[in-house]
Amino acid sequence: QVQLVESGGGLVQAGDSLRLSCAAAKAAGRTFSIYAVGWFRQAPGKEREFVAAITWIAGTTYYADSMKDRFTISRNNAKNTVYLQMNTLKPEDTAVYYCARARVQSPRREDYDSWGQGTQVTVSS
Repeated sequence: QVQLVESGGGLVQAGDSLRLSCAAAKAAGRTFSIYAVGWFRQAPGKEREFVAAITWIAGTTYYADSMKDRFTISRNNAKNTVYLQMNTLKPEDTAVYYCARARVQSPRREDYDSWGQGTQVTVSS
């Protein structure tokens, strides 16, 4: 239903900031319909974990407890883009970051579909 493309990852030093972007576009012949977009991350050998989510219409945000002090999720509806501002990055933040669409705002991976390909974030110590 929706194509999601992440960008903005890269190699940074501890303490730096990055802003990730998730651009959404409808698939040809499909209706563009999003209730919420979430960010997840997955480090090598670890489970994919929830980072943050935002509803499309109201812009209501939800964060994992471990993320809310340093990460900020936002969206630009006109550009069909969701952002993840990451500040004071730590080596533990190193992971592939994914965005995904959901019909409900949720921290559960099973509630999401239309996953993007991911963007690599590497934080050196």
